[in-house]
Amino acid sequence: MTAEQRRLLGLFATATLGLAIALGVRPASVATILGAYVLALAAIALSAFTRAARGASEWQEASRFERALRGNVEAPVRPPELVRTEREVTLGVANAGHLHARLLPILREAAAARLAAHDNVELERRPAAARALLGDEAWELLRPDLPPPDDRSAPGLPLRQIRALVDTLERL
Repeated sequence: MTAEQRRLLGLFATATLGLAIALGVRPASVATILGAYVLALAAIALSAFTRAARGASEWQEASRFERALRGNVEAPVRPPELVRTEREVTLGVANAGHLHARLLPILREAAAARLAAHDNVELERRPAAARALLGDEAWELLRPDLPPPDDRSAPGLPLRQIRALVDTLERL
């Protein structure tokens, strides 16, 4: 007897046991109980026919050979650049030294690329034009001659300000 046949026999036995209990307790009329039993048997039969029509391979556990053919399915991996950027943002929020040395140069590079592509403006050669396009708040953070913080271990930039800065760059 195959596993599929045992499963069907178990479902049939469960439905029949339910019929016997329902006839003993009689929570409804005999006709209703028998109708429910016939409906349950029809559902079991429909399930069996559907599995047979699909070849049953989708419903049964794969053999060791089939699993070996499929190989190991690797979980999706987040891109390393995304992980690195998230880490830089987190550390830039936590530490002013990291913000100045690592995160702001990344954002400055993005700003330079956006300015050059959009308005042919260079941060270092045309600072007045860059400041006009970026706005005063963004310019103060992205200007090339930004001095290092007095206290490198102080908190960095709040996340909402980093978001605002990135939004400014995206609008360019």
